[in-house]
Parts: sequence; C-alpha cells; structure tokens
Amino acid sequence: MSALPARLLMVTDRRQASAPLDVIAAAAVEAGLRWIWLRDRDLDAFERRALAERLLEIAHRHGARLSIGGDVDLACEVAADGVHLAAGASAEDVAAARGRLGDQALIGVSVHGAGEIAAATGADYVTLSPIFTTESKPGYGPALGLAALARAARLEIPVLALGGVTAARAAACRRVGAAGVAVMGNLMRAAACPGGVQAAVQALSRALSAEAA
Repeated sequence: MSALPARLLMVTDRRQASAPLDVIAAAAVEAGLRWIWLRDRDLDAFERRALAERLLEIAHRHGARLSIGGDVDLACEVAADGVHLAAGASAEDVAAARGRLGDQALIGVSVHGAGEIAAATGADYVTLSPIFTTESKPGYGPALGLAALARAARLEIPVLALGGVTAARAAACRRVGAAGVAVMGNLMRAAACPGGVQAAVQALSRALSAEAA
C-alpha cells in the first residue's frame, strides 16, 4: 500500500470553479498543494483526457500527484499516480485497479458510512462524506458529523474527511483522527478573488500541520 502524499487533497469541479481547472491547479500547487483528484466525470472522454494530461504535467512539475476519479483506463493511459474509485467499489475492484496501475499507485474509494469502509479492503485510503453540510451537494444526504468521522478513523485505513471542509473544520477533523481532508467547493470558488486559491491552500495546510504536530 502507498503512503498518502499529503493531508490535503483538492477535488476538481469545473461547475463551481471560478477559473479554468488548470489555472486553479497551478495556483494550488505553487502554494504547496501536493495532491489533486480529477473528478469531473461527465466531461467528454477526449476533453477529460486532455485535462488529465494538463493537470498531470502541472502536478509533476511541482512534485505533486494526480489521482483520476473513477476511470482506471484513463489513469493507465496518462500514467497518473492513482485512481479514486466510486462509492460501492469492492475489494475485487480495488485489487483489479492495483493490478493494472501497480503497487505504487494510490487507490482510493468514496464511502458514505463506516459500513462501506470494510468493502474497500486493499485501498490506500477512503474519503468519507459528507462530514459537514456542503454547498457543493446540498441535497446529498445528511451531514455525518465529527462523531461518525471519529468512529471511521478508528478502522484500519486512512480516512479523509470530505464535504463542507474549511480551514477551521480541517483542524477539527484531524483532532478526531482523520488522516486528512479532501476539499472541493472552497478551493474551486476561491479563484474568484486574486490570490484566493493560494490563501485557501495555505490556510488549510496550516490547520492540518498544526493538528499533525
């Protein structure tokens, strides 16, 4: 299994983004971000591959890593650093992805409750969501809360908190045992202000570093 490259994972969503995704990614990695998850699974296959190649080049230029959401074929084609499998992925799905991408690849799985974590056997990490009420997916189930995150964090796999995470909440997530946080909306919308992405990355990184110390 691979060690996590960072405690902060940026999740892309062009529908919320205040600038092109490659512009946001470049600003984020320049500010110290070291892990990107290319989501945007509804993109045309050609466009998504082109975007993946651009993001991979940006990430690797700064020593960061790129995970591809839900598409093992694309992850193989562009030689990405890993794949993030959708909710419902089984241990067999994880094993198949690792067989194709190699032992050093990052394999993650989306889960929405502690019961789903057991099915992700063999993954390097899971994202548990939604921890907090989120603007990104306001109707996507009730917020699980920190108590649920704490229970999940006691299991034998690193858990990243996803959903409504801010810098202040990131610190709380770490306090209850989360391995890190995955952030989408707050980073995507931050590009609306000059220097906003850099400031958001730095604030999140400070919060996570303080709790890791």
